[in-house]
Amino acid sequence: MTTSVTSTQSPGGDKGLKGGALGLVSSIVVGVASTAPAYSLAASLGFIVASGGALLAGTKAPGIVLLAFIPMYLIAVAYQELNKAEPDCGTTFTWATRAFGPITGWMGGWGIIVADVIVMANLAQVAGSYSFTFLGDLGLTSVAGLSDSVLWSTVAGLIWIAVMTWICYRGIEISARLQYVLLSIEVVVLIFFAAFALVRVYSGSAESYSLTPTLDWFNPFTLDFGSVIAPAMLTAIFIYWGWDTAVSVNEETTNPEKTPGRAAIISTVLLLVTYALVAVAAVAFAGVGTEGIGLGNEANADDVFSAIGPELFGESVGGHILMLLLSASILTSASASTQTTILPTARTSLSMAVYRALPARFARIHPRFLTPTWSTIGMGIVSAAFYLVFTLISVSLLVALIGSIGLMIAFYYGLTGFACVWYYRKTLTSSFRNVIMRGVFPLLGGASLLAVFIYGLIQFAAPDWLVDDDGNNVTIFGIGAQAVVGVGGLLIGAVLMGIWWIRQPDFFRGKTLPRRSDDLVLAPGHGRVPTFGLPDSGRMPDVIAPDLSNLPPGGQAIDAATGRPVFETEARPGANPGADPDAGDGTADDGRAEDGAPRHRL
Repeated sequence: MTTSVTSTQSPGGDKGLKGGALGLVSSIVVGVASTAPAYSLAASLGFIVASGGALLAGTKAPGIVLLAFIPMYLIAVAYQELNKAEPDCGTTFTWATRAFGPITGWMGGWGIIVADVIVMANLAQVAGSYSFTFLGDLGLTSVAGLSDSVLWSTVAGLIWIAVMTWICYRGIEISARLQYVLLSIEVVVLIFFAAFALVRVYSGSAESYSLTPTLDWFNPFTLDFGSVIAPAMLTAIFIYWGWDTAVSVNEETTNPEKTPGRAAIISTVLLLVTYALVAVAAVAFAGVGTEGIGLGNEANADDVFSAIGPELFGESVGGHILMLLLSASILTSASASTQTTILPTARTSLSMAVYRALPARFARIHPRFLTPTWSTIGMGIVSAAFYLVFTLISVSLLVALIGSIGLMIAFYYGLTGFACVWYYRKTLTSSFRNVIMRGVFPLLGGASLLAVFIYGLIQFAAPDWLVDDDGNNVTIFGIGAQAVVGVGGLLIGAVLMGIWWIRQPDFFRGKTLPRRSDDLVLAPGHGRVPTFGLPDSGRMPDVIAPDLSNLPPGGQAIDAATGRPVFETEARPGANPGADPDAGDGTADDGRAEDGAPRHRL
């Protein structure tokens, strides 16, 4: 049996993954498939339209979908720009650490991990249930009823987790090939669903409750921000979430500095087109009523396609075939996303382990398949355990998870936007493009997600925000379950971080993943503690000019990127203090200068 090996390369170097395995098209496929378009729409569109038995966005659901695209695009730009500087599979973890320091970076990495683990519970539940629904549509009526069985749906969901974990373990290329097939089925069926619904609406053969689309559906700004737009946006953000997988596999992509970023942006645009089309079609045909197949009916919120499908396609043989394809698209969507959710989590934990922010075993790479071993298998095991626990507590909690995932997405996506601005702060004004792409866009994306996080959290915390099928409030300790799971997941990360800090402090001391900067700072013992950054790195130091013109008498300048002393003979007259922030080798060492004296690590 082939054993795995631990990646021992220097931080920032080759982690042992299979470079050049994916091209632009493959990266786009992985990015789009990770969002699970069919499943995301089926599970989320009803909650965008209504919540708690009352209309939320109503007919303006397409407008919310369009509005949610804006921060997604802005953050995709931030991912693209940061990936140019450092194509590391740790993405937000690595970039936030470079920009703000180890505490912020660790929590950014944890945000990715916990969001992916939580969503796996939803994906597994849907994949498990739809497995029996699909078999029933094929004619195996004896198993069709098992889709409503919590026990058998859970068993099937666990099998899906195991199968997709094994595929991810076997290699990135086999994962990408499978995604081509699964995504093709999914997208074709979604487009056909939308076209069929709109043809019926505009031809006058729709139902009495059907509506004719208007441009006003795309204007959500007449709605209240705090009570409607923010919580609806968190749900809408959930349906876009996943395109960053295209960037998390950057070290396995051809032209890693450019291809992943392009794939991320293209993925978000393709998702916008798909979601806007399907949202308009679903609202137009089903309406937003609170009875029947109306999207305002709470009974339809978990799966709007199953509610709409029979009325849309009819009871003919052709209708049954179309319903079979619709069920297949949701099944392939959930199963495909189960696989692509494992990919970014495994690579985030791999990167964290390489930089000693997690136990070293998570840095192990399979010598033949060139995939993370412990990180991949661990993701599968933890996801399965989480799925079992929440199923045993209450199946209703699985529904509550969607909103909580939105909080975590807003957290680490928004953090990435702010990290981009701070990372490139010294070169923002070097060109108009940099001002927009590295400053304005990421800042707006981060700020908008921060606002959505705050307002959404307030709404989710209300005890009566989410009601189950029996009319009971879904709460934990009397607080809305979505808020508790979202914030609780982040707090658990803070506790785990503290435990690891005590056991292995090197990462948190900046020895394994230093901040990157081209500044020269005043060395320790010369009047100031040379720490800088936000929000966990203390006061700003005295920044020394490149030509050492403001160096205090008797003072010593050090390079903030490498920690090495800079002497007068090495001064850079006329040097550009706004050089790219990724200058310097950023390699890890024992934290001491060549003469053996302690030196500052950023």
